[in-house]
Amino acid sequence: MVDKNAVASRHLGLVHSLCKRFAGRGIDYEELYAAGCLGLSKALNSFDEAKGWQFSTYAFPVILGEIRRLFRDGGAVKVSRSLKELALKAARLNEESLRQNGAELTVGALAKKLDVSAERVAEALCCMQTPLSLTAEGEADTQIDVPTPDIQYAVTERLALQDALQRLEAGDRALIILRYFQSKTQTQTARQLNMTQVQVSRREKKILAHIRELMES
Repeated sequence: MVDKNAVASRHLGLVHSLCKRFAGRGIDYEELYAAGCLGLSKALNSFDEAKGWQFSTYAFPVILGEIRRLFRDGGAVKVSRSLKELALKAARLNEESLRQNGAELTVGALAKKLDVSAERVAEALCCMQTPLSLTAEGEADTQIDVPTPDIQYAVTERLALQDALQRLEAGDRALIILRYFQSKTQTQTARQLNMTQVQVSRREKKILAHIRELMES
C-alpha cells in the first residue's frame, strides 16, 4: 500500500516551486501554499499509478489549477472545521506514537484508528502543514542565506512547458516538436507540414509567445 503521507512530503518542494511563480501578485505566500497543498491532496486522491504516469507530472496541473483558482476566488482557501479537527486528532495520535514507539504512524494506521479513509487523512495532514522558511534562523526575526541550487525550479519549468505544449492546438504542437524536439530546420518543418518557410517562421514566433503566456499565467 502506498504511503500517501510520504508521497505528499516528497512533493512539497513542487508545491513551493509553483507558489514561488505566483509570489508577489497580491496573495500571501501562506495562502498560495495552502492552495498548493490542497491541489497536492486532490492529486494524491485521484492518481492512478496503473496508467503509467509519474506522480509529479500528474500532480503539476492539479496543483497549478488550485493556485489559479485562488486568484479567481479572491484569495481565500477554506479548510473545513471537520478537516482541521481530523488533522488535530491525527497530530495527537502521532505525538503519542512518537513518545511510545519513537516513530509516527503511517497514513493507513491513522485512518484505521480514526475510522476514516486514508485519502481523508492524507488530505488533512497535507492541508494543515505550514510552510517552512529556509532562511529563518531559530525563533529570531533574522534571515540567513542558504546557497543551494533550486533543483525544483528547473523541474517546475520543465513541467510547465509540458503542460503548455499539451494545451496547444495539434498543428502548433507539431510545429514546435519538429523545430525544438526533433531539431528540424524551418524549411524541413514547412515541407512536412505543407507550409512555406515564411509561414513557419511567422507561426513559430506567435506560438512561442503563446507558450510564454501559458507558462506565466
